[in-house]
Amino acid sequence: MSKILPIRIAGDPVLRTPAKKVKKIDGSIQRLIDDMIITMHGARGVGLAAPQVGVSLRVVVIETPDDGLLELINPEIVKVSGSRRLWEGCLSVPGYQAEVDRSHQVVVKALDREGQQIRLKAVDTLLAQALEHEIDHTNGVLYIDYLTSEDELIPVRPGIDDRQPEGLLLV
Repeated sequence: MSKILPIRIAGDPVLRTPAKKVKKIDGSIQRLIDDMIITMHGARGVGLAAPQVGVSLRVVVIETPDDGLLELINPEIVKVSGSRRLWEGCLSVPGYQAEVDRSHQVVVKALDREGQQIRLKAVDTLLAQALEHEIDHTNGVLYIDYLTSEDELIPVRPGIDDRQPEGLLLV
């Protein structure tokens, strides 16, 4: 039975440690993916990486309205191009958002939950942004690392401050 896992917050060392590759996709990985999906839905996020729930493995789940649910094991960015400035937030940096530079186009290779090789190409979409954001998490990188100053972080009060800029990504 799937369960909601606690989301780790900036300052937790697991978020700064590059995650290990999954060597074998077994029942424990399947359960982790299921728990991550439930956790992501419960937190109303677009994506979640295993380090965000305290598991230092290269596992990512993403769900966007246009692309549906993606379950990625050992995802790697193989190509990026272009640049765009977007608003971003993170479940591991609650209560804040900031503008960051992300790629226009992102190509990723990964395994699906059955161990089949998949390749994704996302151009100028929420998926492109989420892929970069979540794969950053598996490399020990947070979106706040792209900021030049803490002054760039803008406080957000969910439910009170509904002026969130278009494109805000909570992952």
